[in-house]
Amino acid sequence: MRTLLVLIALVAVLVPLGSLAYGWWQFSKIPTVNVSSVLSSRGTREGTNYLIVGTDSRAGISSGDPNAGAFLSGDVSGARTDTIMVLHVEGSRTQLASIPRDLWVTDPATGQKGRMNSTFASGPSNLIKAVQSIGIPVDQYLEINFVSFGRLVDSVGGITIDFPYPAKDDHSGLSIPKAGPNHLNGTDALAYVRSRYYTELVDGKWRVDGTADIGRTERQRAFLSALMMEVSGERNPLRLSALPGSLGSGMKRGSTFSFFNAIDLAWTMKDSSPEPVAIPVTPRRTSGGADVLELQPDASGVIQRLAT
Repeated sequence: MRTLLVLIALVAVLVPLGSLAYGWWQFSKIPTVNVSSVLSSRGTREGTNYLIVGTDSRAGISSGDPNAGAFLSGDVSGARTDTIMVLHVEGSRTQLASIPRDLWVTDPATGQKGRMNSTFASGPSNLIKAVQSIGIPVDQYLEINFVSFGRLVDSVGGITIDFPYPAKDDHSGLSIPKAGPNHLNGTDALAYVRSRYYTELVDGKWRVDGTADIGRTERQRAFLSALMMEVSGERNPLRLSALPGSLGSGMKRGSTFSFFNAIDLAWTMKDSSPEPVAIPVTPRRTSGGADVLELQPDASGVIQRLAT
């Protein structure tokens, strides 16, 4: 009996340690991006901002990938950002803000006006500078392509999104026949988050979402919130330690984002549901005919709360 108790005690200690070591090994394989020189200084701020960038880079994606159907249509080259979000963590409080890809800003690299997502063409550091230029500090950087997002969704068993109406997008492959909570696998989730022609069945008629990039950022925020809830709700240490490996080569992390930073973030998020934060913007058309978004005057108050 004494031997059995000793064995049980050893297993209780060694299994978590083994999972931790395996998780560290998987995490260490995630490529890093050296953005340390442009990250914000701490000053008197108490919160931490994680800039989370979803890209539509197609490097390493094959037509055989189970999630490729929602991704490989059309002709796209180069690296672009489809999603730009800021996760603000202050103590036990978390907020998730979407930065519209069509937000009209000055490109730090060129000094010319353009869309926020175009600043990524000059690299992650340039995008960070652009986000900082509207008043939002950036402390950590995470980048992931959408196929890897799909793999992560599948690795946690899918996510649940509440749809107010049946919805579809023939371009992305989205097909939601019933309103209410719908459980999405990786392919379905990608079709939802990448939808640019989101259409809802309202009062028996199909209606195209007229909010354009604003509505799209709201859907992306709902997607990421649902995914974070699934990941943070996972209690199986073996499954948790395997999550980094499910991302394949599609994730990158800032060089200052360590394994223990990841553990600390996961611990904070495990009992937290991020409060959605909308940055007030106004659509307008430039003199060159481009449809873009500009910050409203009252956006300063929202941005200030993200800068604490």
